[in-house]
Amino acid sequence: MSQTVALYFVASPLQYLAARRIAERHEAGTRQVLIWYKRGVTPIVRESEWSAAAYMPWPRWEPMPGRFGRLKRLRANIHDVAQLVGPCDEIHIHSAVFDTEAINYFLRGLPRLCGAREIHARILPDGIISVRRYPLSLGKRVIQYFRKLRRLVAPELDYWCFSGDRIGSDAPFCDRIYVLPGLPHEYPPEKVVVLPPLIDSVPPGANSTNGEKRALVIGQPLVGAGLMKTGDRNAVDAEIRSWLASEGITQVFYKPHPKDPGQEMRQSGYFPLNLNEPLEIWMAHTPLDAVVGVRSSALLFARQIYGPQTRVRAFGWDRIIFKSEAEKQNMKTAFEACGVELG
Repeated sequence: MSQTVALYFVASPLQYLAARRIAERHEAGTRQVLIWYKRGVTPIVRESEWSAAAYMPWPRWEPMPGRFGRLKRLRANIHDVAQLVGPCDEIHIHSAVFDTEAINYFLRGLPRLCGAREIHARILPDGIISVRRYPLSLGKRVIQYFRKLRRLVAPELDYWCFSGDRIGSDAPFCDRIYVLPGLPHEYPPEKVVVLPPLIDSVPPGANSTNGEKRALVIGQPLVGAGLMKTGDRNAVDAEIRSWLASEGITQVFYKPHPKDPGQEMRQSGYFPLNLNEPLEIWMAHTPLDAVVGVRSSALLFARQIYGPQTRVRAFGWDRIIFKSEAEKQNMKTAFEACGVELG
């Protein structure tokens, strides 16, 4: 049994991929325990890759029956996770945020139950949310101290109050902040660790069995959602096809948008994807030469998942009908910050 345990709390496919990368590259040799607390993550979890893995009900949304159900759920979660972690000397808790009672109580409760002498908090990347800081307001800091009062009836629920950034990047318990390559951030540089791309790069020509280059087109309703006129949408479709041809791409996958039954952007020759897993996971095990679209957030995920060998490009921004100039500038800043090419 390892004397150090790496514990991961994840709530999205991106966080799961980051946790898996950290386990491979930065926590090798430790006991690896995965906890997911959003049921949508369940289908992508491969429990065999972890020393232990389990779903954890979120106390606010899934309290235990009866009076004080939320309090009972908080206590049950800590004891259940402590059993998975087991006796150890050191625990590294990974989470995207620590200003939440469902995660924060583990910082002090878990070492007591597992006999650990050291505890370190390490922050998982959370996509575009990670590009800026979110300072705790005075009101939220006051709430922290009210949460601390639970220890009067449940000693293991001892909230660790802190100030600064709400995810915990400034807190004394945080010693490491993982960020994705190419994504800007405002974290203390001495704590930052840049992760490698979330999927391994492949040699040129290895993306398919016959050596053809391949790409993914991210579909979304444009005319139907009032984002473009029909003529502009047709022009963008032509731009995408022309660009794919200029890049020598001959295999093109198409991901339909769930709110676009007509599949506006699908063109002849595109192979539609009917996935039984989240798109992020499909991308994580499918090397591509390019991912293209218009203004879908999936382009942001693609840029964070793939390395520089994969082009990620957004087309038609001069044709999009934005609600306001401010919306356009905010979205442009986000896309450019993630390294998405704007066409």
